[in-house]
Amino acid sequence: MPSTRVEFAPTPSADWLSDTYADSEFAFWGRALLLALFALWSWILIVPPIPDNAAGSSFLHLVNLPFHEAGHLIFRPFGAFVTSLGGTLGQLLMPTICMATLFIKTRDPFGAALCLWWLGENFLDIAPYIDDARAGQLPLLGGNFGHSAPYGFHDWEYLLTESGQLAHDHAIAKFSKFVGSLTMLAALAGGSAILVRQRAILAARR
Repeated sequence: MPSTRVEFAPTPSADWLSDTYADSEFAFWGRALLLALFALWSWILIVPPIPDNAAGSSFLHLVNLPFHEAGHLIFRPFGAFVTSLGGTLGQLLMPTICMATLFIKTRDPFGAALCLWWLGENFLDIAPYIDDARAGQLPLLGGNFGHSAPYGFHDWEYLLTESGQLAHDHAIAKFSKFVGSLTMLAALAGGSAILVRQRAILAARR
């Protein structure tokens, strides 16, 4: 009696990096242009020293500012220290939420990479504020300056004083810039990898 051979079709594995726009030539070239612009923008923001406050002079600072102020309100129930820290947390949470939404819900990994870049840029935006904790020379919201404002008005003067780290403001600021720069470069590398993958998909479908 002849044997019967039964073949089972392989179960397709879930593609954790599925891309809604993978088969769009228009999206590919738009992404390539954005990647080039963000690479140039990274150079403009990363290269200047912290006291130059390049990120604070960028229009993105005005985008980040409402999330900073909202963070103070959101974290107010958790006490004075966390309320002050909430401004920085608000700046970091918003791009993180956008990144997760684009990656998981919208299935747009390139958009998520740009949000990761934005997260890194916020670390650069925070660095001059940390660096200014002792000097109090940066203008604050409402026209105040750290050196003349009431204690607690300058978030990072308060945070570092209360935590006993005020003498290390410059070192902490440098670390913030380092983390931000590394995050931005990682985002650009990730965006490049996504474009390489998308180009291969487009080429295979021709």
